[in-house]
Amino acid sequence: MQKIPYASAVGSLMYAQPEGYEIFTENKEYMLTYRRLDQLELIGYSDSDFAGCQDSRRSTSGYIYLLAGGAISWRSAKQTLVTSSTMEAEFVACYEASNQGIWLRNFVTGLRVLDGIERPLKIFCDNKSAVLYSNNNRSSTKSKYIDIKFLVVKKKYRSGQISIEHIGTNSMIADPLTKGLPPKVFHEHTAHMGVVSFEDIQI
Repeated sequence: MQKIPYASAVGSLMYAQPEGYEIFTENKEYMLTYRRLDQLELIGYSDSDFAGCQDSRRSTSGYIYLLAGGAISWRSAKQTLVTSSTMEAEFVACYEASNQGIWLRNFVTGLRVLDGIERPLKIFCDNKSAVLYSNNNRSSTKSKYIDIKFLVVKKKYRSGQISIEHIGTNSMIADPLTKGLPPKVFHEHTAHMGVVSFEDIQI
């Protein structure tokens, strides 16, 4: 282990990416927190930009799941297909979020440390068209190539596994996972994720 140059490797990274070190030092007082609640509920937030990648024109999906007032799972990644509208991009994000959410719920339930988790799994989306498309029985010729994913989401909805609900954009805390935001808005969202500074913790 003594032959591994840990110190020089860290120094090289700090030299190559000084802004990363600055971000770390400026935010070192922040921490992920959880709260004691009377009833635990797993809640998901799903979001997407539209054609944000200038090279591939692919959109970026982002989702985050909260339990006990804090984030327990999150992801930000480019979608595997090119969508033709904001609605389609948001719908694909809902599909990806629902897959992770159902796995999470099964995992947490299997731990047997909770009295119960609310059903169906609630996933919030800030695009009304995507919410309607996810929850109704109709498909669209304009979205024919994502109909397979639509059927999977619809099956989960009809069986009571998931409930995709609309939420205002200002309350979409997955927004930082899909795009850059002003510092004030960013910190407001991260606070709702359970990320707070030491000074703000109430004991």
